[in-house]
Amino acid sequence: MATPADVRAVFEEKLREGVPNPPGEFNPVDLERVKNDRYMKRLLAHQGKSPQAAADMLWDILTWRKTVGASDINESTIRLDYLKDGTFYPRGRDVDGSLLLVLKAKLHIKGQKDFEELKKLIIYWCDRIEREENGKPITLFFDMDGCGLSNMDMELIKYLIGMFKYYYPAFLNYIVIYQMPWVLSAAFKVVKSLLPAKAVERMKFVGKDNLKDVVPPELAEAINSKDDYKYEFVPENRSTEQTPKKVTFAEQGDSQHSPGEMLRLNPNDTIVFKHDNDDVTGQFTITNMDASAISFKIRTTSPDKFRVRPSSGVLASGSSLTVLIVVQPGFQLRTVAKDRFLVMSVQIPKTDLLPKELADIWQNSTGSKVDEYRLKCLFPEKEIARNGTVVDGKSPEKQDTVTKALNNLQSNYETLHRDVKRLKVFQFLTLFMTAVSVLLGYLVYLHSSTSERYCERM
Repeated sequence: MATPADVRAVFEEKLREGVPNPPGEFNPVDLERVKNDRYMKRLLAHQGKSPQAAADMLWDILTWRKTVGASDINESTIRLDYLKDGTFYPRGRDVDGSLLLVLKAKLHIKGQKDFEELKKLIIYWCDRIEREENGKPITLFFDMDGCGLSNMDMELIKYLIGMFKYYYPAFLNYIVIYQMPWVLSAAFKVVKSLLPAKAVERMKFVGKDNLKDVVPPELAEAINSKDDYKYEFVPENRSTEQTPKKVTFAEQGDSQHSPGEMLRLNPNDTIVFKHDNDDVTGQFTITNMDASAISFKIRTTSPDKFRVRPSSGVLASGSSLTVLIVVQPGFQLRTVAKDRFLVMSVQIPKTDLLPKELADIWQNSTGSKVDEYRLKCLFPEKEIARNGTVVDGKSPEKQDTVTKALNNLQSNYETLHRDVKRLKVFQFLTLFMTAVSVLLGYLVYLHSSTSERYCERM
């Protein structure tokens, strides 16, 4: 399997051959990316695990960044009026916990702004979010509500897509197009053609009725109701004392807790499910290890498969609670075992915040403020064998009856399927024999007619 070291080796070999001028020597800040294993893994993921392709992409990225001066772009080198007008801004997170980068299309009129300045603005946001989210994928959210033909800028959209395609590896979770007017549907067919097949799969067209499928319900409700949310620009904190967020992984034991983390989860990496009367359940305990109160949210890769109680809440410092997860009826346990859970937490000033105050904190949170903990699912083989499918909440004994009925139904279906196939064969043979009979009759008729004419001539 390809490793970050493999990518570095290919890149450094190419680097020894020299850098063309232009652009000249790469920016030392950009070259730091080569030392970052996480960044190397992103390149490999983006390029199908090929070290050569990943190294080539890295070379192209560093060349592009030197050419456009990407590492020198900051709040003092871009148009602040563009930055503050609310055309581009981060807001909230999707169902996977990825930050949304919103393009408010109705605020953009094609040709009214300097396109080169818009490019710098996009680079600023991508670089800033990449730093704050520590390279975690983000979701590009096209808010098309209320826009028309004058708001559709294909050049701008192509530039945005190109950024994620060529210069920000494995940085795109979803492309969400919200409330797209039908008059612009042809334009987004062009956008689809610009994307690789994997990215097209990540494109989601949503309206008010299904927005909650891609963002949490509270954010969906706020966007659908055209809330009075007004983006206010907050300068980036580039303090060297700021530490990146920490994520709990399997290598940490249940009793371990890294300084700076808000929560302790027990178990800390795997939820073990078991049969409990008529349900299949799993659970874990959350303890607030922070000095302040925290708010938490729990997300899963398949919301339709699980009931999570509670799925969000508030914890005072030092307090704990147990989260119960119940598998919904009708899902194969072996399939469910592939799912994952994400626990997110953020500091709050007090435990008795109003719902709107709490929603505002989450919507304005950035990666450096949010802790994340990932949990996988485990179903012991004996549990799978005992309860391979959860059927309408039935006990194992009742499920045996259901299983027998399903088996009988399957057997009857297979018998019926064989009978239908036989019938089709018989129909074909009948049609074939009829056609042969007609053809033979016609040939006999032709022969007899020919014989009669020959006799008349004689």
